[in-house]
Amino acid sequence: MSTTADARSRVLERLDELNITYQLYEHPAVFTAEEAAAHWSGIAGAPVKNLFLRNKKGDRHYLVILGTEKQADLRHLVGLIGDDRLSFGSPDRLMRLLGVTPGSVSPFGLINDTDRAVTVVVDSDLRSVERLIFHPNDNTASLTIAAGDFSRFLDQQGNRVRWMRL
Repeated sequence: MSTTADARSRVLERLDELNITYQLYEHPAVFTAEEAAAHWSGIAGAPVKNLFLRNKKGDRHYLVILGTEKQADLRHLVGLIGDDRLSFGSPDRLMRLLGVTPGSVSPFGLINDTDRAVTVVVDSDLRSVERLIFHPNDNTASLTIAAGDFSRFLDQQGNRVRWMRL
């Protein structure tokens, strides 16, 4: 079994453990939300983008989740989060903390964050959608889950979660 298949299997096992219903959709590898949009057009759910960020010192890490229709202004995020300058985390840091590669970033990477080092920042507008679309730590598939189940998943992971209007 390949590494991406292993990553996906771990996510699906975790969702099954939590009794979270999901629908899985296979597609070619995509590396940005824009590329994924072509494959998400027929899927009932709100498409999101997931940004892995770090502060200036590199001692605090954030997974920022927002709808694909929004732009992430890192300077504005600094003020909202209350940290110093933010930048994108390196591929090595992403792998070390969330166990995923660029293009596969999703909140399901939190299953690999055993130290709970990543703070999750979620756009509060996502609470009002019925279903959300995420990669299952593998950019050759997407899955949908109910917004309430997504909140429950986050609660079960134990990372600090901040819902705020982005």
